Parts: sequence; structure tokens; C-alpha cells
Amino acid sequence: MLTAIVGINWGDEGKGRMVDLLSEEYDVVCRYQGGNNAGHTVINNKGKFILNLLPSGILSETTVNVMGVGMVVDLQHLSEEVARLREGGIRISPDNLKISDKATICMPYHKLLDELEEDRLADKKFGSTRRGIAPVYADKYYKKTVRMGDLLYPEVLQEKLEGIVEWKNLTVANGYGHTPVSASEMLDWLLKYGNEFRDYICDVSDFLYEADDQGKKILFEAQLGALRDIDYGIFPYTSSSSSIAAYAPIGAGVPGLQLTQTVGIIKAYSSCVGEGPFTCELFGEDGDRLREAGGEYGAATGRPRRVGGFDVLASKYGVSVQGATSLALTKLDVLSYLEKIPVCTGYEYNGEKLDRFPMGVKLRDAKPVYEYFDGWHCDISGCRKYEDLPEAARNYVEFIEDAVGCPVQYVSVGAERDAYIKLF
Repeated sequence: MLTAIVGINWGDEGKGRMVDLLSEEYDVVCRYQGGNNAGHTVINNKGKFILNLLPSGILSETTVNVMGVGMVVDLQHLSEEVARLREGGIRISPDNLKISDKATICMPYHKLLDELEEDRLADKKFGSTRRGIAPVYADKYYKKTVRMGDLLYPEVLQEKLEGIVEWKNLTVANGYGHTPVSASEMLDWLLKYGNEFRDYICDVSDFLYEADDQGKKILFEAQLGALRDIDYGIFPYTSSSSSIAAYAPIGAGVPGLQLTQTVGIIKAYSSCVGEGPFTCELFGEDGDRLREAGGEYGAATGRPRRVGGFDVLASKYGVSVQGATSLALTKLDVLSYLEKIPVCTGYEYNGEKLDRFPMGVKLRDAKPVYEYFDGWHCDISGCRKYEDLPEAARNYVEFIEDAVGCPVQYVSVGAERDAYIKLF
């Protein structure tokens, strides 16, 4: 069985928690795209963990974890993340972590370029995390990057790096007027943080194909959500990689395999980190109360998230783009404080009611159409069966199913690992 766990909206839907929950049923968990520009927060019996690069299955003692071909890896961040997890009692070794030799390394000059460009854009900035993600993916398609496999051949690494840095300084020094990047300093950085992972680097395609041949169950983990996908998201306020489920086998390293199912993670309300259109956004006291109730602060950056009511058009679009076969509805318990629950049921553009998620100028200028649903106004965190939920909560879940056209398989009613309801 090959399952993808993906985000339906803007990211931050709770994918890490669901991967951690489901990982015990799988033999392999694989991250297939992105870098350390987003985070998954997981709370289980071992403690609370924030993961930026490592697959969320790393917290399970029974899974092998893979960092796939489509990832971009900041070696320093990876080293620090591994150290933090080991301090928390998590075992990490070449036996349970495999890193693709084809994954791209995110260099310090990529972060520098990210910062320089965001500063240049000023109030027109894209809302980057300033972690070098757009520059490193751009260089990947320029075919001017260092890959993880290059660390295994230090005798040719220096020559390759010198050519790349010479080219990069045309932008760093001649374009932005910054101090040139030093090739020797970059080499020192690579060796300092890269040598730690030499034994983890391998052809993950061989490993994954063999696992599939042996009938092992593989779980593919995405970063961010459908609306941050480079092609199908709210361009240009997207990430620089493909976060959709269809890319999972490609980004993992097994393009010849096909998914068995796709579980879309969807929040009971909406949240968004960064710039760009967010039509359903709530402001003032309503927004502040929802943000605090949900603890909506970025796991990677700590930035306050923008929040809003559940967005029907955005979610229906996300379900379609992801090809979701079922949904996990997270943070339903957060809405328990509300007497009336706000839901963005549509958009209005120049007096026209939109019934499909728009892009471009229409999305930029669209206004939300809100309706309000009865709340349940009681604690549901102890519910473990669907029939235990108040009628108003069940009505809300069933409304979401009908509105987006996909069945809800899991309902999260708390941050703890066992605080969920499985419907089928």
C-alpha cells in the first residue's frame, strides 16, 4: 500500500500529527519535497517535537524514514534538528534514516540571497521564510547545485563548488552589491555538517522499490498544502516545490509507482502563514480569539498565522488538486468556544458570486461571503466515538463532507496522539 498524507489548504493543517499517528501502521515514511521552511509539530507519549526536515515517522521505533529526491536539505539545520531529537530520546541512525543522494543541498548563500531579495522587495515581499528555498530550487533547475551524493566524493567537490560560487557571485556581489561568497568557506561548511551524514546517503530509489516489491507499506509525507504548490497554488505566494500528492512518487524517488490512497489533511477552520490572498481572513477580536484558541503560530518561524473560518471554495479546490480519497479533519476542538461558527461559503467579485476558487486578480480582489453555523459550546476533547460528539459538531463535520465532496475518515479533537475519532 502506498499512501500520501497531504495538505488541502495553505499548509499547517496538522499533517505531522497524522503521519505520526499512522506511521505505526507503515513500514516506511518518506518526505518527498520542500526544505526547512515549514514545520510539523507532533505531540505524543515521548514529548513535543517540531520537525522541519526529518519525516514525522522518525518518532516511531518501527519505521524506516526517507528524505527523498525532491527535497532541499540545509545540512546545518538537519544536524541541529537531529541533535535536538536525540536529546529527546529519539533514535536516529543509518538504519532508520535514508537520505537521497539526489537531494539538493541548501547552501548558506541561498539563505543570503533569500534575505537580500526580500529586503529589496520591501513592502512587495513574498513573505519568504528567508531560509533559501526559492534560490536553491531556482539553482536546481539551473543545474548549478551541490547534491547530497557529492559529499561522498570530496576530491571533486572543491572544483565543482568553486565553479558554482564564481557564478553565484555574479548575483551576490555584482547584483546586490554584497560581499562575495567565499568558496573555501562554503567547502568548510559542507564538510563540517555534511560528513555527519555520509553514512545516511544512498540511492533511496533502490530501497523504496525493494520495499514495495516486498509488500511493505509506504507513507509519503508532504510539506505545506495544495494552495502553496508551485503550479496549482496562489502563485507567486507559493513555495517553490510541488506539494501535491501526484508528485509524491516522483519526489520520493520511485516515479514508476502509483498511489493507493491519498489522505487530505484539512483544518476545521482556516490558517495561513505569510503574504498573499487569504480571502476568508478574520480580523480584530474575532481573529485574535481564534488564533489564540488554536495556538496559531508557525512551527518553523514562530510567526502569528492569519486565521479565518472554514473556506469552502479553497477546500473544495484543494481536495480536487490533491485527488484526496478521504480527509482527516483536525482541530475541531478549537471551535468549542464559539456560540456561532463562521464559515466562508463563497466569494464575491465585482458583485458576482463565485462558486469556484479563482486565481490571479479575481482571487486578489475577492470578498468573503460568510454564513454562521450553530456551535456546540462544550468540551469535546474526551470524545473517542463519532456518536459521542454533540449533534452540532456532527452536523458541522457532515456539512464539510458535503461541501468539499470527500468523506471524513478521521476527526481530531485534541493535540494528544490518541485524541481523535476514526469514522471508517
